[in-house]
Amino acid sequence: MTEQDLPATDEDLPPTEQATVLTTPRLRLREFTMDDVDALVELDADPEVMRFLTGGKPTPLEEVRDEVLPKLLREYALFPGFGRWAANEKATGQFLGWFGLRSAERIGPGCASLGYRLRRAAWGRGLATEGSRALLAKAFTELGVQRVSADTMAVNQRSRRVMEKAGLTFVRNYHEYFPDPIPGTEHGEVEYAVTKVEWLRRFGQANPR
Repeated sequence: MTEQDLPATDEDLPPTEQATVLTTPRLRLREFTMDDVDALVELDADPEVMRFLTGGKPTPLEEVRDEVLPKLLREYALFPGFGRWAANEKATGQFLGWFGLRSAERIGPGCASLGYRLRRAAWGRGLATEGSRALLAKAFTELGVQRVSADTMAVNQRSRRVMEKAGLTFVRNYHEYFPDPIPGTEHGEVEYAVTKVEWLRRFGQANPR
């Protein structure tokens, strides 16, 4: 089942209880709730945050409230262990953005995709790398994932550096059709990836299960 298959009605949504998924030295990753609408709207309202996603256009409140967040909450039940999680700074409790680890069985058995979106206040502090590394560890040691990939625009050098620091390596450059392309689309997209064997060799145990 893909994200497009998920309904966007308000029935049977999870209760507004924040469940911690994992922690790092500086981050707490938790499940989203419907109380996070305003935080997500504010995140997507920053033109720089959305520069390589929508060309800087914000996500309307109605779309976040009625479509994005309800779908996101359903993913927790539909794909146990996977999803997109709110990232709060441990020291302050401040909402910094989100990290995602999503099942990508459409690519191949045991595959997952990594994603992240952080407020500008969190940039340049190594937090994107910290959260990404934690999710890679979760994927390979808890969820039985064999390969994690991540994609971004070829011109998005900041995101590419995060992928490299987290342990992913460049796989390919490719082009997709977009009906309303944004600046930089002509240079295509890039895929980075790391396998469980590669990750364990570099960061984990000597031998994978």
